[in-house]
Amino acid sequence: MPTIRFRLNGSDTAIDADSDQTLLAVLRGRLGLTGSHFGCGANECGACYVMVDGRALASCDMPLWSVAGKEVTTVEGLGTPEHPHPLQRAFIAEQAMQCGYCVPGILISAAALLQRKPSPTEAEVREALDRNLCRCGSQNRMVRAVLRAASEMAAP
Repeated sequence: MPTIRFRLNGSDTAIDADSDQTLLAVLRGRLGLTGSHFGCGANECGACYVMVDGRALASCDMPLWSVAGKEVTTVEGLGTPEHPHPLQRAFIAEQAMQCGYCVPGILISAAALLQRKPSPTEAEVREALDRNLCRCGSQNRMVRAVLRAASEMAAP
């Protein structure tokens, strides 16, 4: 088995695994990072999103070899219970989650948006979250939460 090297949540990571195994399977099964969820397995729902070099991408159909040498951020890498990311605080404040299954992928999509566009418009937030499916109907609260986090992150 080859050794695949990449940065994961800010730390250098090397894993011996079948390079064709999905990143999601390695994250959840081998590395114990269970925040990213398996939803559809076909890059259609967003439950498995991680950031790869600043872009929100589906990890369910991404082969492990494709992240060699890249920066990967999972929802666990956004913040901690003691020091949550502004997005995590805003989602709690806006009550922007119900079942929570889609939330990790949505947080990743929102974080990628805020990295490239720190002060997005409501339309830009909606567009960035459009690929993420939420069946609970929390989308409007999620948009408010992203805008709230952007505002908090922009404040001196």
